[in-house]
Formats: sequence, structure tokens, C-alpha cells
Amino acid sequence: MTDTVKKNKVVSVTYSIVDEQGEVLEQSDIPVDYLHGVDGKLFPKVEQALEGRAVGDSVEVTLPPDEAFGQPDPALIFVDDLHNAPPEFRVVGAKPSFENAQGEAIEMTVTRIEDGKITIDGNHPFAGKTLTFHVTVMAVRDALAEELARGEVMPASAPDVMH
Repeated sequence: MTDTVKKNKVVSVTYSIVDEQGEVLEQSDIPVDYLHGVDGKLFPKVEQALEGRAVGDSVEVTLPPDEAFGQPDPALIFVDDLHNAPPEFRVVGAKPSFENAQGEAIEMTVTRIEDGKITIDGNHPFAGKTLTFHVTVMAVRDALAEELARGEVMPASAPDVMH
């Protein structure tokens, strides 16, 4: 009997995330594991759509910004004089990392360099976008006791190549 996706199962999925213009923004053809109903790695509506599915099944879920990566927060967009930025960050797409007041690392992205100014944005690159998730179930298995206790999938053991 084929296992189906339900709470406390480790589910392996491949996926793509597509914007409203049909552009693929992110894709993984290598299966990604999550602990269904436990670890919160998927957006709730995507996880709900996978409930009861079996290996080989695919789902398509479209989420507006407020159910996906949210709306852009203007407070996370900063403009400064270009000469204040280190040379390695003076390129669009660079990803400087900063520390907030709580000591957490915040990755930002250089989004514009124009007229001697640099703009960096701490919003998720997909913020403000309606996204369609195409997800295919590749494998389903019972979670290990340790995975359930930790609330997350255990990383696969790397083969011992030294001996």
C-alpha cells in the first residue's frame, strides 16, 4: 500500500515557484524533505493541498502576497551614497549581510545603483508577488522517533569517504 501524505510523515517533494507572468522564480528538481503537519516549512495552503496525496501526485496552489511572502516593507529599503558601500557590494544583486539590534543576521539585496546612490532591500525577493507553487510528491515515509521529537527531518548521513 502506498503511503499518503499526512501528519508526522516525512515527505519529499520537488517544486517550482512561478510568478503571474509565468516566469519560474525558483525550482528544485532535487527532492526537498519536510515533516508534514509539524515543521511549518511549507505555506499552510500548500501543505493542505498535499494532504492525502501519494507518490507521483502533483498539486498547484496560487497564493496572493499576503499568504506567501507578504507585502514589501518600506522600512526595509535603504538608500545611501554609493561611496559609503564597500566595493564588493557596489553591484546590483550583491547580498550584504547586516546584524539587527537583536543580533540576528539580516541578508539584504542591492536592487539599484543610480545617480551615485545605492539601494539595498531587506524584503524577501518574492514579497508583493502572487505566486503559483507546483509541487510533486516524490516519496513519503514514517518519521523517525527522533525526527518527531525534534520537530524536523534529520539530515541524511553523509557517506564516510575518509576510510
